[in-house]
Amino acid sequence: MAAGGKGPKTTPKTPKTALTTTTTKKRKTTKTSKHPTPELLSLLSTSTSAAYSFLLRHEIHLHPSQIFSLESLLSSISSRFPSPPRPLPSPSTPFFPSFISSFSAPLDPHWLRFFRMSQQTFTHLLHSLFPALASSLPSFPPDYALAATLFRLSHGASYKSLARRFGFPSSADACRVFYTVCKAINDKLGNLVEFRENLERIVVGFGWISLPNCCGVLGFGKFNVDGELLGRNGSLLVQALVDSEGRFLDISAGWPCTMKPESILYQTKLFIGVEESRELLNGPAYELGDGNFIPQYILGDSCFPLMPWLITPYVRNNEEDSFSSAEKEFNVVHSRAMGLVDTAFARVKSRWQLLGRRWKEECIEFLPFVIVTGCLLHNFLIKFSEPMPDDDLGCLKEEEFPIFEGEVDETGRGIRDFLAEHLSRVSLRR
Repeated sequence: MAAGGKGPKTTPKTPKTALTTTTTKKRKTTKTSKHPTPELLSLLSTSTSAAYSFLLRHEIHLHPSQIFSLESLLSSISSRFPSPPRPLPSPSTPFFPSFISSFSAPLDPHWLRFFRMSQQTFTHLLHSLFPALASSLPSFPPDYALAATLFRLSHGASYKSLARRFGFPSSADACRVFYTVCKAINDKLGNLVEFRENLERIVVGFGWISLPNCCGVLGFGKFNVDGELLGRNGSLLVQALVDSEGRFLDISAGWPCTMKPESILYQTKLFIGVEESRELLNGPAYELGDGNFIPQYILGDSCFPLMPWLITPYVRNNEEDSFSSAEKEFNVVHSRAMGLVDTAFARVKSRWQLLGRRWKEECIEFLPFVIVTGCLLHNFLIKFSEPMPDDDLGCLKEEEFPIFEGEVDETGRGIRDFLAEHLSRVSLRR
């Protein structure tokens, strides 16, 4: 063959010393049964029963979060059995009687842990509700009914859990007890949001934070709802007026998140009481140091229209606009005051964890009723100087609403300018 020529392709011969055959070792696999053996099932059943027995005997000494975590774990294990495990043990002493007998001291911290209030305050609340509960729930002791309701509000306990702990015959009975107690709270504690009777105290409170003649701060709370009715990340809105100490002065609950804030405002009793009946915010004007007068007013977020009695912050119409020093000072004070609304709602959700969870769409008609219950209890606990929740409140500002784009009331603009100049002078004197 000539150099550089192409010859036929040949397969190289395997040397005689090379191994001409290969063997593949198959891995040994151990077949495992998809179902646990009878011995393992028996062991799991015994262990689960023993864990439940421990929970029933010692749950009053555990933190509620530990109780529900253990219950959830045991329920998950039980659901994996191909057949129901052996019957679970019944408690020798029901939960609530055992709790009362174990923690009878007036300031025992277990009351705060389980019911979000001291025993003394629980007794005051029971006294207020006793006649209503005794007549509407004749088959159940009023203290059991109230404790069960507070326990569900505090920890989001299921009706099945309430029935077992508080001796109700069924989950349906526990549900009926819960909503009956909520109704009694709405009926008997509703006077705690009548701010007209406490207007002098309210005005004095805002005076301490340099807001003369201010009668409250108006904003929204958001409560999440699952389902398609209100769209993705749907929620119900609650318009609320609060004072300088975080009390609710007016509550309007149950508005869909699809509504504009100003549309909600125009349909509330607060707006009607100011604009139509003239029953609210009709007190004497306050003279500022420069001789100008301002009427009684409330502060509102930028999503509301500016009116003579509803003062909103200064907003920039475009990026080129700038605020004067007086306008900046007003916005700082205004923002600090608006935080009172956010903090009040955050504390309600922290104390009453049932309200901090996403509600099912089929329960949406009951949610506003329960929200108002939580707000009224919030006011009741402030009245009796109960400690605020010490849980991490997280991000207080849940949602920014779009800025109101309607016409600006000139009288309201003038009152806001007077307040801004007043706050600017107060700031210079500090």
